Amino acid sequence: MRLHAVERGGPEDGRPPVVLLHGLFGSGRNFGGLQASLAGTGKRVIALDLRNHGASPHDRDTAYGAMAGDVVETLAALGALPCRLVGHSMGGKVAMRLALDMPAHVERLVVADIAPVAYAHANHAIARAMLALPLTPGMTRAEASAALADTVTDPAVRAFLLLNLKLGRSEAPVWQIGLPELAAGMAAIQGWEDGGAPYPGPALFVTGGKSAYVPPSAHDAVRALFPQARFAALPEAGHWLHAEDPAGFLAAILPFLDLEAPP
Repeated sequence: MRLHAVERGGPEDGRPPVVLLHGLFGSGRNFGGLQASLAGTGKRVIALDLRNHGASPHDRDTAYGAMAGDVVETLAALGALPCRLVGHSMGGKVAMRLALDMPAHVERLVVADIAPVAYAHANHAIARAMLALPLTPGMTRAEASAALADTVTDPAVRAFLLLNLKLGRSEAPVWQIGLPELAAGMAAIQGWEDGGAPYPGPALFVTGGKSAYVPPSAHDAVRALFPQARFAALPEAGHWLHAEDPAGFLAAILPFLDLEAPP
């Protein structure tokens, strides 16, 4: 499946492009600031909308192997393989799956606040609440936020989710995200697909100091699949570390991305 892609910058640094993969309920535009910063250093930077997100097509298959295949198909069409791959949360799992299944396509790997393990989160309930939202003509974003408040109590999270709602003055709003597909496939999204030889290339796992997504107990699972893994933490950031501490995130990943590829 070909994915929607936004490119910035150019190949001035003479290295493979940097590819950005967003998290669940997000899109490539979540990386707007990071993409601009990386492009400003002379890199070709490509932000993708994963399947069922943003402007990309929808599909009921939410397996990480399928999503990794989309990324490779899209990058191959753009002449952007191999690449330096950066993935956050769900996008981090897609990035890990791609690196494990097709290591020749990934020069180096950055994974932001996620581990190769299954999680038990409230995303099923969030997707159901979004599906149940009564979309009436003239609805405002504030009204939609209030309707979600019982299930999604954090206003910042509600605002993030509602970026996917296209409002209209006279017509009913529409979800641009593939909500039915995501709701049906949430078990696969929150899970992890075992299999594949360890990724032999360089890998950097960046975590938020205020996030519980990658506790020290998960480091063994990371090292088993990514034996060259390094770890870095942003002490004042939570799970959305690239948005909560953009300068710190850029400072953590830029030296790693700029290292020469191993022989």
